[in-house]
Amino acid sequence: MDRDFLIDLFADFGPVTIRRMFSGFGISADGTTFALALRAGLYFRADEATIPLYEAEGSHPFQYQTRARTVTVNSYWQLPARLFDDSEELSVWARAAWAAAQRAALKKRSKVRKAKPQAKKAASKALSKKKRASKKKPSS
Repeated sequence: MDRDFLIDLFADFGPVTIRRMFSGFGISADGTTFALALRAGLYFRADEATIPLYEAEGSHPFQYQTRARTVTVNSYWQLPARLFDDSEELSVWARAAWAAAQRAALKKRSKVRKAKPQAKKAASKALSKKKRASKKKPSS
């Protein structure tokens, strides 16, 4: 898939940004990557809300091989082939993928926010331990 083909494919969805990524392209809208165009096909971002749609179409999650094993990436699922001929329905699926990508980004941000107070607590505990240890040492 080349850049021009992808731009045409997403015309009904709206403007997309297409960037070189891995062995293909990352496709994003408003700064949120929601699709990957790779040698193996076109993959849309999916989550617990949208995965059943892909399963019903007989699609599979993105997979790649390493020397030791096959890695499955459940967050990106192959777009059903029939959608390449139906740009209106493809845009519906693209909007669902974009929404799934936004939900994932929101979850990620909230995890980072929760982790920061714990990290601050750990740092302040370590600092207070150092202070207590330095108070116990006799002065020369």
